[in-house]
Amino acid sequence: MAHSAPSGRRPADRSYDVIVIGAGAAGMMCAATAGQRGRRVLLVDHAEKLAEKIRISGGGRCNFTNRRVGAENYLCRNPHFVRSALSRYTAADFIGLVQRHGIDFHERDWGQLFCDDSAQQIIDMLRSECEDGGVDWAMPAKVLEVARGDSDAERYLVDTSIGRFAAHSLVVASGGLSIPKIGASPLGYRLAEQFGLPVIAPLPALVPLTLPPETLSRLAPLAGISLEVEARCRGPVFREAALITHRGLSGPAILQVSNYWQAQAYGDDEREPVALDLLPGLDTEHWLLEHAGERTLLANLLAERLPRRFAHAWCELHGWTKPMNGFRHAELRAIAATLSGWKLAPSGTQGYAKAEVTLGGVDTHALSSRTMEARACPGLYFIGEVMDVTGHLGGYNFQWAWSSGVACGLAA
Repeated sequence: MAHSAPSGRRPADRSYDVIVIGAGAAGMMCAATAGQRGRRVLLVDHAEKLAEKIRISGGGRCNFTNRRVGAENYLCRNPHFVRSALSRYTAADFIGLVQRHGIDFHERDWGQLFCDDSAQQIIDMLRSECEDGGVDWAMPAKVLEVARGDSDAERYLVDTSIGRFAAHSLVVASGGLSIPKIGASPLGYRLAEQFGLPVIAPLPALVPLTLPPETLSRLAPLAGISLEVEARCRGPVFREAALITHRGLSGPAILQVSNYWQAQAYGDDEREPVALDLLPGLDTEHWLLEHAGERTLLANLLAERLPRRFAHAWCELHGWTKPMNGFRHAELRAIAATLSGWKLAPSGTQGYAKAEVTLGGVDTHALSSRTMEARACPGLYFIGEVMDVTGHLGGYNFQWAWSSGVACGLAA
C-alpha cells in the first residue's frame, strides 16, 4: 500500500539552509544527504502520496540500480558530465545502503537489481534516511512562485500553497514529464528558464514506438507476440525482447532504442529507422543457403526459430511466400540481410503516458558536474530526471537519481 505524505516533521521554520523541490528518488536522496551533514532542510512536494514513481517501478519491485553502471549507459549532450557523480556515489554504495536497511534483493539479466518484496521498501528507506537527517516536510504543498531573496542566507524565496519559505540553497528535483497520471510537471523546466538556464526540449523516452498504418495493418493481428531480437538505432545494440502491440512495438529492446530514435529529433537530418536482427547470434545467410534446395516454405523454415504466426505474417509482409527451392541464391542473401536488419520507420511514440523517463531537460553545460549547481546562479541546483541525462532501461535512471542527489546534498 502506498504511503501518504509524511506526517512527522512539518515545516518548523520560515528559513532553511536548503529547500528541495520534489520528494522523489533524487530529491529524498539529496535531502537526506544534506540533512545528515547538519544542514536544515525542507522537502517540498505537491503530491498526496510519497514517491509514486518509485512505488510503481519495476513492476512494483523497483529496479533500484544496476551492477554495470557506466557513462556509456546514459544519453546526454554533455557526454562526460555524468562521470564525476557516478564515480563518487556508485551502485555499490547504494547497494550498501539497501543492505544496511535489511532489504533483500535479487539480480536479473544484465546486472539489474530488484527488491525481493516491494518497491515500498526503498521509499521507506529513503524516508528513514530523511528522518535521520532531521528533514522537514511540506507535503502536499504546491509551489506557486520562486524568487530571489535579498540576503545571502535567504537567496531564494519559495511561495507555496502552505506558506512562504526561504533558503540559502534551492534544489530542483521535480522530475520530467513521464507518467503524467502520477503528477509529472514542467515546473523544473520553467524554473530553469526563469533563472536563465537553457533547456533542451523534453521528449518521451524509454517509450513504446508506433508504426505507420501500412505496416501496422499487417502486424497488428500479431499483437502480444514477443521475440528476442537485437535492436539498434544510431547507438548501442540491445539484445532483448521485442513485443508487437496493437499500436506498434514495445518490449525492453524497443524501449532501449527509443531513446536513440527520439534523440534524432534534435538534429536536422531525417530520422534513421530502427533496425531489428530477428535471428540474433545466427549466421542467417549460411543457414538459409543450407536449406536452399528444400521444398519447405520459407515461412515454415523460419518458424523453426521464430514464433510461427510471426514467421508467416513476416513473409507475407515481404511477399516471400515461395518454398525454399523457388528462391535464387541472390534472393536468399537479400532475405538474410532483411532478417538480420529489418528496418522499421516508426511514426512516433506512445507519448509521456507510456514513457518511463524524459529525454532532454536542463542543459548540463550550465551546471557543475561535481555539485549540480547552476554556474550562473550560486545556490541553485538541478538533479535527477529534470536534467538532460537519460539512462538506459535497467536501473540506470535510479542510479543517476542517487548519484546526482548525493553530489548535490554534499554541496548545497
